[in-house]
Amino acid sequence: STAECTPQNRCPVTCCCEGNGMWVRTLLWEAPTILGETHEEEDEILPRKDYESLDYDRCINDPYLEILESMDNKKAQRYEAVKWVLVFAIGVCTGLVGLFVDFFVRLFTQLKFQVVQSSVEECTEKGCLALSLLELLGFNLTFVFLASLMVLIQPVAAGSGIPEIKCYLNGVKVPGVVRLRTVVCKATGVLFSVAGGLFVGKEGPMIHSGAVVGAGLPQFQSISLRKIQFNFPHFRSDRDKRDFVSAGAAAGVAAAFGAPIGGTLFSLEEGSSFWNQGLTWKVLFCSMAATFTLNFFRSGIQFGSWGSFQLPGLLNFGEFKCSESDKKCHLWTAVDLGFFILMGIVGGLLGATFNCLNKRLAKYRMRNVHPKPKLVRVLESLLVSLTTTVMVFVASMVLGECRQMSPSRHGGNDTLSLQDVSEDVNASIKTFFCPNETYNDMATLFFNPQESAILQLFHQDASS
Repeated sequence: STAECTPQNRCPVTCCCEGNGMWVRTLLWEAPTILGETHEEEDEILPRKDYESLDYDRCINDPYLEILESMDNKKAQRYEAVKWVLVFAIGVCTGLVGLFVDFFVRLFTQLKFQVVQSSVEECTEKGCLALSLLELLGFNLTFVFLASLMVLIQPVAAGSGIPEIKCYLNGVKVPGVVRLRTVVCKATGVLFSVAGGLFVGKEGPMIHSGAVVGAGLPQFQSISLRKIQFNFPHFRSDRDKRDFVSAGAAAGVAAAFGAPIGGTLFSLEEGSSFWNQGLTWKVLFCSMAATFTLNFFRSGIQFGSWGSFQLPGLLNFGEFKCSESDKKCHLWTAVDLGFFILMGIVGGLLGATFNCLNKRLAKYRMRNVHPKPKLVRVLESLLVSLTTTVMVFVASMVLGECRQMSPSRHGGNDTLSLQDVSEDVNASIKTFFCPNETYNDMATLFFNPQESAILQLFHQDASS
């Protein structure tokens, strides 16, 4: 064909183009593309050319069968025992990553709210609340700026990382997705994002962090730390590495929600398309190790009771129970089932709406924000932080309602009192802009760590 070869003339066959007096055969669909470039007709994001396919299939041939036949029982058992030791180590390390994130999020958040709370209480009387807002903005913008720097250092560390890990588990090698530098930037970025007041959670990135630990730990080497290498040639194939990544992703879910079985089901149903029965028990064991490690250290650090396991995970909704003295108390009745069904329907519709809007917004950002210079992307995150911080502060002043404190704070015996949940919730009530014996419901939700706000939402009387 002598048709003109132009970017607009995208034919699905090989075209011939004349350049510098000679004919060149080229495949137009192999033209370099940029992440964020869209097709004009279908408006779809074109794939990146630096993605590769992972080799998960084993080539069953005569030499491979001879190796299997030559392996004695003891050698095979040692090989299997090493796998169990490694999945346990992956679970422990994933739990420690979760502990690191939770500890520093709590530390930075408490520091921020202590300074802002004292300023608000003082400026409420003096009329200098604008200074309190500037202090809150200073903390949030600084934390968000540091989180943005982490993404600039390692762009693949942006977001939750769950889509990238699902791609990896299904055979797509995303560049840098399981690098040591990625997990460092991911953990540091998420703790600054949460501490900076962004409406994001630290639970999603735990899946990516666990997957990176699962990919790197059994290798005993790192591209980022080339000088640190051990003579451990096992588990270097894509197939073995994939199994450890599955275990690490499940451990991340287990550490986030305190649910080892939930982590196993996530990895089995949502993550990997390649599974076997033996892997199920290893993944469950890895998830249990992650939950045990995180609970052990969190209970000891926060309550001084090592091994009491009072905190099941990074996200805790508290314990719902009736008072022993109230014999007529029921947590729910048959009539409530109708409301539960209605809540499920409304929640599903809202979730579908959110996914639709999020998809459109993501495409818009990839077309208009991602190609921009790095400074523009940093300014975008700072603008989001500025907007949300001002809205939260103003909402606490204008929309906050002064409510009576729970009777449990005055020696009462409420059925769902704050004392039945934890001391952290007892100390999390905020009295901003309210008289004595009352608290500000909006300020209590917005000027607390996320977990404390959720506990208040579920367990404080008359919460809305």
